[in-house]
Amino acid sequence: MPHHTTLSELSISARTVAIGLCGAAIGWALSFPAAVVIGPALAVTIASLLGLKTGIADWLRNTCMVALGLGVGAGFSTQAGDAILRWPVAFVVLAGMLVATIFLCSQVLRRGFGFDQRSALLAAVPGHLSLVLGLAAESGVDAGRIALVQTIRLLALSVVVPFAALVMGYELQAGLLPSDAPMGGVHLVLLALVGVGCGLVMQRVGLPAPMLLGPLLVSALGHMSGLTPGTAPSWMMLAGFLVLGSLIGSRFSGMPMARFQAALMAGLVSTVVAMGVAAMAAVPVAAALDMPVVHVLIAFAPGGLETMVALGAAMGASPGFVAACHIMRLLILSLLIALSMRRSRV
Repeated sequence: MPHHTTLSELSISARTVAIGLCGAAIGWALSFPAAVVIGPALAVTIASLLGLKTGIADWLRNTCMVALGLGVGAGFSTQAGDAILRWPVAFVVLAGMLVATIFLCSQVLRRGFGFDQRSALLAAVPGHLSLVLGLAAESGVDAGRIALVQTIRLLALSVVVPFAALVMGYELQAGLLPSDAPMGGVHLVLLALVGVGCGLVMQRVGLPAPMLLGPLLVSALGHMSGLTPGTAPSWMMLAGFLVLGSLIGSRFSGMPMARFQAALMAGLVSTVVAMGVAAMAAVPVAAALDMPVVHVLIAFAPGGLETMVALGAAMGASPGFVAACHIMRLLILSLLIALSMRRSRV
Protein backbone atom coordinates (compact mmCIF):
# COMPACT_ATOMS: atom_id res chain seq x y z
CA MET A 1 0.00 0.00 0.00
CA PRO A 2 1.25 3.54 -0.67
CA HIS A 3 2.70 5.37 2.29
CA HIS A 4 1.06 8.67 3.25
CA THR A 5 3.09 11.27 5.11
CA THR A 6 1.53 12.08 8.48
CA LEU A 7 1.56 15.40 10.31
CA SER A 8 3.99 13.85 12.78
CA GLU A 9 6.40 12.94 9.98
CA LEU A 10 6.12 16.43 8.55
CA SER A 11 6.89 17.91 11.95
CA ILE A 12 9.87 15.63 12.47
CA SER A 13 11.21 16.39 8.99
CA ALA A 14 10.84 20.14 9.53
CA ARG A 15 12.62 19.92 12.88
CA THR A 16 15.41 17.81 11.40
CA VAL A 17 15.99 20.22 8.51
CA ALA A 18 15.92 23.17 10.93
CA ILE A 19 18.65 21.52 13.01
CA GLY A 20 20.57 20.81 9.83
CA LEU A 21 20.25 24.44 8.78
CA CYS A 22 21.73 25.55 12.11
CA GLY A 23 24.57 23.07 11.62
CA ALA A 24 25.21 24.37 8.11
CA ALA A 25 25.36 27.95 9.43
CA ILE A 26 27.84 26.96 12.12
CA GLY A 27 29.93 24.97 9.64
CA TRP A 28 29.95 27.92 7.26
CA ALA A 29 31.01 30.30 10.05
CA LEU A 30 33.86 27.91 10.96
CA SER A 31 34.87 27.59 7.28
CA PHE A 32 34.28 23.83 7.17
CA PRO A 33 34.81 22.31 3.73
CA ALA A 34 31.48 21.17 2.31
CA ALA A 35 29.75 22.92 5.22
CA VAL A 36 26.30 22.45 3.73
CA VAL A 37 26.73 18.67 4.06
CA ILE A 38 29.07 18.27 7.03
CA GLY A 39 27.34 20.86 9.24
CA PRO A 40 23.86 19.32 8.99
CA ALA A 41 25.22 15.77 9.30
CA LEU A 42 27.06 16.54 12.55
CA ALA A 43 24.29 18.70 14.02
CA VAL A 44 21.53 16.16 13.37
CA THR A 45 23.74 13.30 14.59
CA ILE A 46 24.33 15.09 17.90
CA ALA A 47 20.62 15.90 18.27
CA SER A 48 19.71 12.27 17.52
CA LEU A 49 22.16 10.86 20.06
CA LEU A 50 20.86 13.31 22.68
CA GLY A 51 17.44 11.68 22.32
CA LEU A 52 15.66 14.01 19.89
CA LYS A 53 13.61 12.14 17.30
CA THR A 54 14.84 13.06 13.83
CA GLY A 55 14.04 11.84 10.36
CA ILE A 56 13.37 12.84 6.76
CA ALA A 57 10.06 11.94 5.10
CA ASP A 58 10.32 9.75 2.00
CA TRP A 59 8.96 12.44 -0.32
CA LEU A 60 11.52 14.96 0.93
CA ARG A 61 14.36 12.48 0.61
CA ASN A 62 13.31 11.67 -2.96
CA THR A 63 13.00 15.37 -3.82
CA CYS A 64 16.51 15.90 -2.47
CA MET A 65 17.85 13.06 -4.59
CA VAL A 66 16.16 14.41 -7.73
CA ALA A 67 17.66 17.87 -7.14
CA LEU A 68 21.15 16.48 -6.58
CA GLY A 69 20.85 14.17 -9.58
CA LEU A 70 19.92 17.06 -11.87
CA GLY A 71 22.77 19.15 -10.46
CA VAL A 72 25.41 16.46 -10.73
CA GLY A 73 24.28 15.51 -14.24
CA ALA A 74 24.66 19.14 -15.28
CA GLY A 75 28.38 18.76 -14.63
CA PHE A 76 28.79 16.50 -17.65
CA SER A 77 30.48 18.03 -20.67
CA THR A 78 30.40 16.96 -24.31
CA GLN A 79 33.81 15.36 -23.74
CA ALA A 80 32.66 13.41 -20.66
CA GLY A 81 32.28 10.13 -22.50
CA ASP A 82 35.81 10.15 -23.88
CA ALA A 83 37.32 8.61 -20.75
CA ILE A 84 34.98 5.63 -20.67
CA LEU A 85 37.37 3.48 -22.69
CA ARG A 86 39.91 3.83 -19.86
CA TRP A 87 37.50 3.04 -17.02
CA PRO A 88 37.74 -0.79 -17.19
CA VAL A 89 41.18 -0.41 -15.59
CA ALA A 90 39.51 1.24 -12.62
CA PHE A 91 36.82 -1.45 -12.37
CA VAL A 92 39.37 -4.28 -12.23
CA VAL A 93 41.29 -2.55 -9.44
CA LEU A 94 38.00 -1.74 -7.72
CA ALA A 95 37.02 -5.41 -7.60
CA GLY A 96 40.34 -6.39 -6.05
CA MET A 97 40.04 -3.53 -3.56
CA LEU A 98 36.60 -4.72 -2.44
CA VAL A 99 37.84 -8.28 -1.84
CA ALA A 100 40.76 -6.97 0.23
CA THR A 101 38.50 -4.58 2.17
CA ILE A 102 35.97 -7.24 3.15
CA PHE A 103 38.70 -9.68 4.19
CA LEU A 104 40.73 -7.22 6.26
CA CYS A 105 37.76 -5.50 7.92
CA SER A 106 36.07 -8.78 8.83
CA GLN A 107 39.30 -10.01 10.41
CA VAL A 108 39.58 -6.79 12.44
CA LEU A 109 35.97 -7.04 13.62
CA ARG A 110 36.30 -10.71 14.57
CA ARG A 111 39.64 -10.56 16.35
CA GLY A 112 39.44 -7.08 17.79
CA PHE A 113 35.77 -6.60 18.63
CA GLY A 114 34.32 -10.08 19.13
CA PHE A 115 32.07 -10.26 16.07
CA ASP A 116 31.04 -13.74 14.95
CA GLN A 117 31.97 -14.79 11.42
CA ARG A 118 28.73 -13.82 9.67
CA SER A 119 28.26 -10.56 11.58
CA ALA A 120 31.86 -9.56 10.85
CA LEU A 121 31.41 -10.35 7.17
CA LEU A 122 28.24 -8.28 6.83
CA ALA A 123 29.55 -5.37 8.90
CA ALA A 124 32.74 -5.33 6.81
CA VAL A 125 30.92 -4.87 3.50
CA PRO A 126 31.76 -1.36 2.21
CA GLY A 127 28.23 -0.32 1.28
CA HIS A 128 25.02 -1.94 -0.04
CA LEU A 129 23.28 -1.44 3.33
CA SER A 130 19.83 -2.62 2.23
CA LEU A 131 21.16 -5.97 0.99
CA VAL A 132 23.41 -6.31 4.05
CA LEU A 133 20.57 -5.75 6.51
CA GLY A 134 18.25 -8.07 4.57
CA LEU A 135 20.82 -10.86 4.78
CA ALA A 136 21.42 -10.06 8.45
CA ALA A 137 17.74 -10.47 9.22
CA GLU A 138 17.57 -13.78 7.37
CA SER A 139 20.76 -15.07 9.00
CA GLY A 140 19.64 -14.40 12.57
CA VAL A 141 22.64 -12.20 13.43
CA ASP A 142 22.54 -8.85 15.26
CA ALA A 143 21.28 -6.60 12.46
CA GLY A 144 21.28 -3.56 14.74
CA ARG A 145 24.97 -3.91 15.54
CA ILE A 146 25.78 -4.35 11.86
CA ALA A 147 23.68 -1.32 10.90
CA LEU A 148 25.43 0.77 13.54
CA VAL A 149 28.91 -0.04 12.24
CA GLN A 150 27.78 0.70 8.69
CA THR A 151 26.15 4.00 9.70
CA ILE A 152 29.24 5.16 11.57
CA ARG A 153 31.26 4.45 8.43
CA LEU A 154 28.82 6.50 6.34
CA LEU A 155 28.95 9.48 8.70
CA ALA A 156 32.73 9.29 9.14
CA LEU A 157 33.35 9.26 5.40
CA SER A 158 30.94 12.13 4.79
CA VAL A 159 32.91 14.21 7.27
CA VAL A 160 36.45 12.98 6.62
CA VAL A 161 36.58 12.95 2.80
CA PRO A 162 36.28 16.75 2.39
CA PHE A 163 38.93 17.35 5.07
CA ALA A 164 41.17 14.73 3.45
CA ALA A 165 40.86 16.66 0.21
CA LEU A 166 42.15 19.77 1.98
CA VAL A 167 45.10 17.84 3.41
CA MET A 168 45.92 16.64 -0.11
CA GLY A 169 46.02 20.27 -1.24
CA TYR A 170 42.63 20.34 -2.93
CA GLU A 171 40.59 23.49 -2.29
CA LEU A 172 36.96 22.68 -1.49
CA GLN A 173 34.63 25.57 -0.84
CA ALA A 174 32.09 25.60 1.99
CA GLY A 175 29.08 26.07 -0.24
CA LEU A 176 29.51 23.41 -2.96
CA LEU A 177 27.44 25.58 -5.29
CA PRO A 178 27.80 25.84 -9.09
CA SER A 179 29.22 29.13 -10.35
CA ASP A 180 28.24 29.08 -14.04
CA ALA A 181 25.01 30.45 -15.49
CA PRO A 182 21.96 28.40 -14.43
CA MET A 183 19.82 26.57 -16.98
CA GLY A 184 16.42 27.91 -17.96
CA GLY A 185 13.30 27.10 -15.96
CA VAL A 186 11.64 25.19 -18.81
CA HIS A 187 14.72 22.99 -19.26
CA LEU A 188 14.87 22.36 -15.51
CA VAL A 189 11.22 21.31 -15.28
CA LEU A 190 11.47 19.04 -18.33
CA LEU A 191 14.64 17.37 -17.01
CA ALA A 192 13.00 16.87 -13.62
CA LEU A 193 9.88 15.25 -15.10
CA VAL A 194 11.77 12.94 -17.43
CA GLY A 195 14.36 12.21 -14.73
CA VAL A 196 11.70 11.16 -12.22
CA GLY A 197 10.14 8.91 -14.85
CA CYS A 198 13.53 7.33 -15.52
CA GLY A 199 14.05 6.94 -11.78
CA LEU A 200 10.75 5.11 -11.40
CA VAL A 201 11.81 2.67 -14.12
CA MET A 202 15.15 2.13 -12.34
CA GLN A 203 13.29 1.58 -9.06
CA ARG A 204 11.10 -0.99 -10.78
CA VAL A 205 14.11 -3.04 -11.89
CA GLY A 206 15.85 -2.73 -8.51
CA LEU A 207 18.73 -0.37 -9.32
CA PRO A 208 20.35 1.50 -6.39
CA ALA A 209 19.47 5.14 -5.60
CA PRO A 210 16.98 5.40 -8.51
CA MET A 211 15.78 8.93 -7.70
CA LEU A 212 19.37 10.14 -7.87
CA LEU A 213 20.55 8.14 -10.86
CA GLY A 214 17.46 8.66 -13.05
CA PRO A 215 17.64 12.48 -13.01
CA LEU A 216 21.46 12.30 -13.16
CA LEU A 217 21.33 10.21 -16.35
CA VAL A 218 18.70 12.41 -18.00
CA SER A 219 20.50 15.62 -17.02
CA ALA A 220 23.82 14.24 -18.21
CA LEU A 221 22.39 13.29 -21.60
CA GLY A 222 20.75 16.70 -21.93
CA HIS A 223 24.00 18.52 -21.20
CA MET A 224 26.27 16.26 -23.23
CA SER A 225 23.98 16.75 -26.23
CA GLY A 226 23.85 20.51 -25.70
CA LEU A 227 20.03 20.52 -25.47
CA THR A 228 19.94 21.80 -21.87
CA PRO A 229 22.93 24.08 -21.27
CA GLY A 230 23.65 25.65 -17.89
CA THR A 231 24.08 24.49 -14.31
CA ALA A 232 21.47 23.65 -11.72
CA PRO A 233 20.19 26.68 -9.76
CA SER A 234 22.19 27.43 -6.61
CA TRP A 235 19.09 27.45 -4.40
CA MET A 236 18.18 23.94 -5.52
CA MET A 237 21.63 22.53 -4.90
CA LEU A 238 21.91 24.25 -1.53
CA ALA A 239 18.59 22.74 -0.42
CA GLY A 240 19.61 19.31 -1.73
CA PHE A 241 22.91 19.29 0.16
CA LEU A 242 21.20 20.51 3.32
CA VAL A 243 18.64 17.70 3.26
CA LEU A 244 21.32 15.13 2.38
CA GLY A 245 23.42 16.07 5.41
CA SER A 246 20.35 16.02 7.66
CA LEU A 247 19.38 12.61 6.27
CA ILE A 248 22.80 11.16 7.15
CA GLY A 249 22.58 12.42 10.73
CA SER A 250 19.01 11.15 11.19
CA ARG A 251 20.27 7.57 10.82
CA PHE A 252 21.20 7.74 14.52
CA SER A 253 17.70 8.66 15.68
CA GLY A 254 16.41 6.51 18.54
CA MET A 255 19.81 4.95 19.17
CA PRO A 256 20.82 4.69 22.88
CA MET A 257 24.12 6.37 23.63
CA ALA A 258 25.48 3.19 25.24
CA ARG A 259 24.84 1.24 22.06
CA PHE A 260 26.48 3.95 20.00
CA GLN A 261 29.59 3.99 22.19
CA ALA A 262 29.90 0.20 22.13
CA ALA A 263 30.09 0.08 18.34
CA LEU A 264 31.82 3.42 17.76
CA MET A 265 35.38 2.11 17.86
CA ALA A 266 34.54 -0.90 15.71
CA GLY A 267 32.98 1.38 13.12
CA LEU A 268 35.85 3.85 13.13
CA VAL A 269 38.59 1.22 12.94
CA SER A 270 36.90 -0.63 10.08
CA THR A 271 36.41 2.71 8.29
CA VAL A 272 40.11 3.53 8.61
CA VAL A 273 41.03 0.12 7.22
CA ALA A 274 38.59 0.46 4.32
CA MET A 275 39.81 3.95 3.46
CA GLY A 276 43.43 2.83 3.68
CA VAL A 277 42.79 0.10 1.13
CA ALA A 278 40.86 2.54 -1.08
CA ALA A 279 43.72 5.05 -0.95
CA MET A 280 46.30 2.43 -1.94
CA ALA A 281 44.11 1.36 -4.86
CA ALA A 282 43.40 4.95 -5.95
CA VAL A 283 47.04 5.94 -6.45
CA PRO A 284 47.90 3.60 -9.37
CA VAL A 285 44.49 4.11 -10.98
CA ALA A 286 44.91 7.89 -10.83
CA ALA A 287 48.30 7.54 -12.52
CA ALA A 288 46.92 5.22 -15.19
CA LEU A 289 43.93 7.43 -15.99
CA ASP A 290 45.76 10.74 -15.53
CA MET A 291 43.28 11.91 -12.89
CA PRO A 292 43.86 13.65 -9.55
CA VAL A 293 44.22 11.08 -6.75
CA VAL A 294 41.47 12.73 -4.72
CA HIS A 295 39.00 12.27 -7.60
CA VAL A 296 39.72 8.55 -7.80
CA LEU A 297 39.69 8.26 -4.01
CA ILE A 298 36.17 9.64 -3.74
CA ALA A 299 35.09 7.27 -6.52
CA PHE A 300 36.56 4.34 -4.56
CA ALA A 301 35.52 5.54 -1.07
CA PRO A 302 33.16 3.06 0.67
CA GLY A 303 30.52 5.69 1.40
CA GLY A 304 26.92 6.20 0.34
CA LEU A 305 26.45 6.49 -3.41
CA GLU A 306 24.41 9.70 -3.15
CA THR A 307 26.85 11.41 -0.76
CA MET A 308 30.01 10.44 -2.63
CA VAL A 309 28.60 11.42 -6.03
CA ALA A 310 27.52 14.79 -4.62
CA LEU A 311 30.88 15.45 -2.96
CA GLY A 312 32.72 14.27 -6.05
CA ALA A 313 30.83 16.79 -8.18
CA ALA A 314 31.68 19.53 -5.68
CA MET A 315 35.36 18.61 -5.96
CA GLY A 316 35.25 18.84 -9.73
CA ALA A 317 35.56 15.10 -10.33
CA SER A 318 33.95 13.59 -13.41
CA PRO A 319 30.37 12.80 -12.32
CA GLY A 320 30.22 9.89 -14.74
CA PHE A 321 33.41 8.36 -13.40
CA VAL A 322 32.37 8.67 -9.74
CA ALA A 323 28.84 7.39 -10.36
CA ALA A 324 30.07 4.51 -12.53
CA CYS A 325 32.56 3.38 -9.89
CA HIS A 326 29.99 3.44 -7.11
CA ILE A 327 27.40 1.59 -9.19
CA MET A 328 30.00 -1.02 -10.12
CA ARG A 329 30.93 -1.25 -6.44
CA LEU A 330 27.35 -2.19 -5.59
CA LEU A 331 27.14 -4.73 -8.41
CA ILE A 332 30.44 -6.35 -7.46
CA LEU A 333 29.45 -6.36 -3.78
CA SER A 334 26.20 -8.18 -4.58
CA LEU A 335 28.23 -11.05 -6.02
CA LEU A 336 30.89 -10.98 -3.29
CA ILE A 337 28.32 -10.96 -0.47
CA ALA A 338 26.44 -13.91 -1.96
CA LEU A 339 29.63 -15.94 -2.40
CA SER A 340 31.00 -15.04 1.04
CA MET A 341 27.74 -15.85 2.85
CA ARG A 342 27.58 -19.19 1.05
CA ARG A 343 31.11 -20.02 2.18
CA SER A 344 30.34 -18.99 5.76
CA ARG A 345 27.56 -21.60 5.91
CA VAL A 346 29.94 -24.41 4.96
